Amino acid sequence: MSTNRPLLVRGGTVVPMTSPGATFAADVLIRDGRIAAVGQGLPTDGADLLDATDALVLPGFVQAHVHVVQSLARHRAEGLPLLAWLAERIWPYEAALEPHEVAAAARLGVAELLAGGTTAALDMGTTHGQDAVFLAASELGIRLTSGKCHMDTGERVPTRLLEDPDASLSEAETLGARWHGACGGRLRYAVAPRFVLSCSDELLQGAAALARRHGYLLHTHASENPDETRVVREATGVGNVAALARFDIAGPDTVLAHCVHLDESEFGLLARQRTGVAHCPGANLKLASGIADLPRMLADGVRVGLGADGPPCNNRLSVFHEMALAGTLHNLARGAGAVDPWSVLEMATWRGAELLGLDQVGRLLPEWKADLVVLGCAAWAMEPAGDPAAMVVYGGGVEAVRHVVVDGRTVVVDGALTTADGMAIRREARAAATTLTRRLGWS
Repeated sequence: MSTNRPLLVRGGTVVPMTSPGATFAADVLIRDGRIAAVGQGLPTDGADLLDATDALVLPGFVQAHVHVVQSLARHRAEGLPLLAWLAERIWPYEAALEPHEVAAAARLGVAELLAGGTTAALDMGTTHGQDAVFLAASELGIRLTSGKCHMDTGERVPTRLLEDPDASLSEAETLGARWHGACGGRLRYAVAPRFVLSCSDELLQGAAALARRHGYLLHTHASENPDETRVVREATGVGNVAALARFDIAGPDTVLAHCVHLDESEFGLLARQRTGVAHCPGANLKLASGIADLPRMLADGVRVGLGADGPPCNNRLSVFHEMALAGTLHNLARGAGAVDPWSVLEMATWRGAELLGLDQVGRLLPEWKADLVVLGCAAWAMEPAGDPAAMVVYGGGVEAVRHVVVDGRTVVVDGALTTADGMAIRREARAAATTLTRRLGWS
């Protein structure tokens, strides 16, 4: 479909995410990358059409923490807790990646996100080959905020992943100058120190200074695993959130992934500083890391979004998986209905967009950016129709994704990518994974 012609999403049930429960039958008219109108009987003259009959039309989903470069390690890092998972599988994998393998992994991950209805994501790369991530995002059409991963210390970290802090941050500055604001603002840069245990004080301080100098997001991991959190407390005397705050890695421009094991004081600290948290229940369960206290965070006013984390620790990049878990998992400790489905849907749309600093993303309103997803209601778990949030959060899945639009451009139609050859991406990924795993001695 032409990117110059208007686009009309016709005949759907619109869930604009302007307030809990808001839903109505309407068309959505898109022009020049923006939503021009939302209403019934909008004119079709000169517009390309997307059929939304028997479907829900929602803002595109936003994920606040993913690792697309880890895609080739999927199904190859099973049965391990976080620190062993990193040392025995993920760090050796990332250290072994060649440029064409980074590209294959990034394309696979971005394609999966788009085909699953995720239109915007915050991604953490590896230490090398970050240009390939942005090239994949540029080609396939996702709204991506990403950055190379910084590491300069830590036990069992491969030498190739350890960089001089000044050189590492200098490369990030070059990457940011090249990619931040590219593709009409669809691509943005984030400064991404991996976590406290793999970063020196000098690197953490430099990362915060670099981000503030250029207005980039700060993105790192915090309090994911009991052993990791214990070691940080032994070394610093405080928890991860408080330790990072000492280096000014905190505030509305900061997103911390996980925050499973927090000190009592850290909930209030997150809320006061307006630091964002990416809740990743799927990965936290897979790695036996624990269950973050999402109800407490929401009650205390912490800004929270959702993220699938990485393909080797989930093993999917499905926002539906994270929504279903966020809407049910916390009932074990807090009772039935601990997190209502509309709150979950907010985290997956406009709250996630706010976390990423995305302006006019996450709601279907005139003049807002045209990022949306059309979810067909023919899946068995979506029948019979009821509360839209319950349908999506408890009954939805990637199989429901019919069409996806990012920045006014149609990137998925009838479940298939339109911006790249999906089978070619799969073949490239399979070949790269086979070669890589043999080189690592995993096969």
